[in-house]
Amino acid sequence: MSYPVFKGAGYILVHTPDMIEQNGSTCSIERVTHPESEFLAEVGKHIRSYEEVVNYLPNQVYIGNKTPEELKSYSLPWYDIKDEQGKRHGKFGQIVPQDEFLALMKICDAFDLVKLSESFIASVRPKVEDNFKELAPYFDKLEGSDISDKEDDYEPLLHNGEVVGYVKKAHDVDVNLNAHVIFENLVVKASGVISALEALRATGVKPEEIDYVVECSEEACGDINQRGGGNFAKAIAEVVGLTNATGSDLRGFCAAPTHALINASALVKAGVYKNVLVVAGGASAKLGMNAKDHVKKGLPVLEDVVGGFAVVISENDGKNPIIRTDLVGKHDVGTGSSPQAVMGALVAKPLEKANLKITDVDVFSVEMQNPDITKAAGAGNVPESNYKMIGALAAMRGDIDKKSLKSFIEEKGLPGWAPTQGHIPSGVPYVGFLVDDLTTGDKNRAMIVGKGSLFLGRMTNLFDGVSVVVERNSGVLEEKDSTSSEEIRKIIAESMRNIAQEMLNE
Repeated sequence: MSYPVFKGAGYILVHTPDMIEQNGSTCSIERVTHPESEFLAEVGKHIRSYEEVVNYLPNQVYIGNKTPEELKSYSLPWYDIKDEQGKRHGKFGQIVPQDEFLALMKICDAFDLVKLSESFIASVRPKVEDNFKELAPYFDKLEGSDISDKEDDYEPLLHNGEVVGYVKKAHDVDVNLNAHVIFENLVVKASGVISALEALRATGVKPEEIDYVVECSEEACGDINQRGGGNFAKAIAEVVGLTNATGSDLRGFCAAPTHALINASALVKAGVYKNVLVVAGGASAKLGMNAKDHVKKGLPVLEDVVGGFAVVISENDGKNPIIRTDLVGKHDVGTGSSPQAVMGALVAKPLEKANLKITDVDVFSVEMQNPDITKAAGAGNVPESNYKMIGALAAMRGDIDKKSLKSFIEEKGLPGWAPTQGHIPSGVPYVGFLVDDLTTGDKNRAMIVGKGSLFLGRMTNLFDGVSVVVERNSGVLEEKDSTSSEEIRKIIAESMRNIAQEMLNE
């Protein structure tokens, strides 16, 4: 059987210090409910500079300049470690400064809803032209405006504490097209565009070779008649120049990226498309989500970046890791929400299909939230908790001795390094490293596990999760001119019909 492969991945972070206070949900709600609060007075003093964000160890892992194994060698907390070796660009992507990102939002604006001042455009345009040459066809959109003439409903765009532009509403009365929602959607689109560019750069796949795009962020664009109608996928594809691609959006809260990987793999496996791009932009609402806890403890606001990723899934090339579409785990409606039931469904069941033990997997990529962020917010070390549950399941099944639980976690687990952007940490941050580990590295099998909280939408109390096994490529491709399984079945069926007819004739 010929399986699809991971060609590679792109990862981006956008440092957005002014958006934390202006657009993040925590600060926005606080301004409405407690406008005179001590938190609002203090939060600005806890926001890191771009240089500090670039030098932050987990961020360097996210874009591929450091490995998860290197991050493991540093003791928590990581926020106070001074590492001056950080770089903007990494093997998998880059960390984009806020001014360039605002200009990219303007580039991604198809309806002239983003206005930026002439002085701001003059200062940032050379940087964008230098760092995003692929977007040259859109550079003409970088024109300044008189930003003093604003409408009643607008979302200000700030840089270094000063208003440098704004986003207009797209409809007079439709709340789904007000200025705030349009702003959030443009953040998703722009960060998705950069992620897609980085994935193409990392893989060498040409834009015209992408056939289909699956966008899996947590936002949804639409209007009053179809709130989540979409389509971020095709909007991103247009800007990136994927002229031969179409696409659609897939939503599933935090689990959406792994759902998307499985769906994209199935499309390639079925022969519907040769190259599928899975992409997700980030969520501005989650900037500074746990800032109250961070500020209270005297820490920097660690949720200061918008995240994004993109993965290229292609036909088997005999080299890159194969995605075992026959070894997929899923949290069924009737599974239950206990940790044991969840891990059994997502980890044990798919492995049982191939008579594999949990120990036959070399590395598990689970919810890779950065523990620097979550521990300070009282949520503990999320990846470590997941590995403890997987280890406990392995012990219960007899795959390991109970005394080996600690070594199991150390051997099979990864430290969390992804920002808490909801969907961004969910299994996919490891894909870039996975390609290396399962080709030139010493690993042969990995499992990607994505989990989600469907109850957040107030439509169900159900939990969600999916998983998929990925393996080193054997290098043996299915011969195109060989007789397929379907053809063999047809031959057998025809032979049986002939035998039956002969018996009737007798």
